[in-house]
Amino acid sequence: MSRPTLLLYCQHSLGLGHLKRSWTLAEALSADFEVVVLSGGEPPTGLRLPRGVDIVQLTPLSQDTGGRLSCLDDSMSVEDALARRRAAIMRALHATRPEVVLVELFPFGRRKFAGELLPLLEEARRPPRALVLSSVRDILVNHGADQQARDDKARRIADEYFDGVLVHADPQFCVFEESFRPSERLRVPIYYTGFVVAADETRREPPFSPRVLVSAGGGRYGGPLFNAAIDAQVRLAGRRDLTMTIVAGPLCLSETLEGLARAAIGVAGLSIERSVPDLGLEMARATVSVSQCGYNTALDIIKSGVAALVVPFSDDGENEQSNRATRLQRLGALRVLNAERLDGATLASEIEATLSFRPQCVSLDLSGAATTARVIARLLHQSRIEASSLSANAAL
Repeated sequence: MSRPTLLLYCQHSLGLGHLKRSWTLAEALSADFEVVVLSGGEPPTGLRLPRGVDIVQLTPLSQDTGGRLSCLDDSMSVEDALARRRAAIMRALHATRPEVVLVELFPFGRRKFAGELLPLLEEARRPPRALVLSSVRDILVNHGADQQARDDKARRIADEYFDGVLVHADPQFCVFEESFRPSERLRVPIYYTGFVVAADETRREPPFSPRVLVSAGGGRYGGPLFNAAIDAQVRLAGRRDLTMTIVAGPLCLSETLEGLARAAIGVAGLSIERSVPDLGLEMARATVSVSQCGYNTALDIIKSGVAALVVPFSDDGENEQSNRATRLQRLGALRVLNAERLDGATLASEIEATLSFRPQCVSLDLSGAATTARVIARLLHQSRIEASSLSANAAL
């Protein structure tokens, strides 16, 4: 008997966290499903594609911190790109006839993409109905005065179109209702899966001499951290036998990377890499990690056991990373430097303090990929039983 098809939609924008989590899920799901991923962001270089998964690359669109969309293909407008994407999504839906549709973040985010997602959901709910699920990280971004209206609209869409919400977090760390508070309670069920991490084993292998690893996820918004790190290395190199590696990230802009290369000329003990195959492994081989605090980065820190200093991304009121960093700091897992205090001198001082920091072991559920696969398989089995029962009753 052939395996059921699962269609997974993912749109990454500011970084790679959403895409990496979706790829990890897709690979875990491929044991039981024929998985097709609709990928809507900039195709990254230097990252291993998920095994056993078909990827349909939509016309790439990016979204900045202010919510503005831009097309990575200068030959077409955003409107033209959206029209092409809508057509491609519907072609993929009709070609695969999935029994499961898994949508990353929407309706709790990605509002700008509702024009292509709502038609997908409408079609998926037509007989024979697919099981429709939302895939959400641990903490949502707070939008201030707009938040209540956003939450209420998301609740209405979720209750109308979705069969469940998969929250990829450990409820002992945070619960969904802490960052999602609609006026009326969400009726669709929530399933906590645990945090989603790659299945590989990351073993701590600290170097003989002090090594600092600096990263910023995809790297699109890592410029200020990287420049401060170069200044910090200039200050530290004269006082300590310390080396520093900056991993710029697959989405780091070329002009930013070129500027970093110029600034690094003559700086002792400093190297710059565009990307590395496994950032978590590099953390395990470092003395100190300096980074932002996105979902995947935070989990790499926990898995590797590295002494970590995080500078949460907070442009345009983004508070998800600050929220996550504060929680992990309370658990003794890492140290935090607020972005408004970031400069070379402060970063150098904080790196020195982190060299003697001993992180506490944090016990979190990291089985999210395998648990997600089990939950979806169980929900699909239940939906088949219900559909068969409805068919039998209709025939009477």
